This record gives sequence, C-alpha cells and structure tokens, in this order.
Amino acid sequence: MNRRTLGRLAAAFLALSLGVLPLARAADEGPDVLIKRLSDDVLGQLKNDKAVQSGNIQAVSAIVDAKIMPHVNFQRMTASAVGPAWRQATPDQQARLQAEFKTLLLRTYAGALTQVADETINVKPLRAQPTDTDVVVRTEVRGRGDPIQLDYRLEKTDGGWKIYNLNVLGVWLVETYRSQFAQEVNARGIDGLIASLEQRNKANAAGVAKKG
Repeated sequence: MNRRTLGRLAAAFLALSLGVLPLARAADEGPDVLIKRLSDDVLGQLKNDKAVQSGNIQAVSAIVDAKIMPHVNFQRMTASAVGPAWRQATPDQQARLQAEFKTLLLRTYAGALTQVADETINVKPLRAQPTDTDVVVRTEVRGRGDPIQLDYRLEKTDGGWKIYNLNVLGVWLVETYRSQFAQEVNARGIDGLIASLEQRNKANAAGVAKKG
C-alpha cells in the first residue's frame, strides 16, 4: 500500500469518524445509514474548514482526538493489532500500547484530512440480517483518480455501531499493523514494541514541529 493510497484511505476513515451523534440516535441508526450520513455531513464540513485547508496538523489532530473515539472501539482495534501478545501484556502495558497506538494513528492520519477536496463516498447495499451484530459496510471513495474500495467492519454495542477495522483495496488496516507489531514483539518483547511506538511518535511530532 503506497503512501498516497494510505493517505486517501485515512482521509475517508477520519472524515467518516469525525461526527458525533447523540447516543440515542446512534443506537437506533443502522450501520450503513450511519456511515452514509456521517460521510456526507463531515466531508462537507472539512471542505469548508479553514484550519484544515491551511494544513494545521495540530488543529486537525485535536479534532480527531475529540471526535473519533465515540465511533471506534479503539481498545478492540489495539488488541487485534497487537495480536496474541495482548493477552500476555499487563494492564499497564495494555494502557501504554493503546495510548501510543492511538497517537500513532492520529499523527499518521491527521495530515490526510488537509487533502480532502472533491471526494464523495458511495455506500453499497448492506449484506446483513437485521439481527446481525457484526457487519461489513462496503463503500467506494470517488474523487480524483480511480475509485477506492473502502470497507468498514463494525460491531453493535449498547452505544450504537462502532468501527473496529478498515479495509482499503483488499487490505485490512489492523492486519497490516499486526504484522509489523509481531516482528517487534518477537524481537524485543512487549516493552520493545511500546518503546518502538514511542520513538515513532516522537519522530512524527518532531516532523510536524519542523513544518510548523
């Protein structure tokens, strides 16, 4: 997956996730309806946001940090990305892994939001039963260049549907990170993975500071 594709993937993912719903409404809304409405609403907002258009990464990161979590089961996403080693980690290590992974995603993807231009999202018919609690919502991102297949895996919770994985062009995000993290754990253990994430986050933060 090249950087341009990953950037467009990130833009769509975060654009979708930036809206906040009242809990009662979110709980009643179907997963495909939720994704379609949020996509349309938030992409429209981003295209008119002066801070986003000016490339203010810090401002975008703050928005993502405040808005994305209500729509993502981030603990499940982190546990899945870490893989079997998650169950061997102490509660403190799990908390640190989740915090560093969250920071990594925020820093990696916030920049993609500054590139939102003419993208639209077409949500395909949902292939699921009304009683299903785990579904895949398939979409297509249309804009400059060829359309991009973008699928969301969601689970039903008491607070509504939550995203816990993302697929672009046949590649699941969590599985991509799981492969990277497994190499770190095998070589240096859980603490080694945490240290590696901390180092990557510091490098990303330094890069943003230089651009600012």
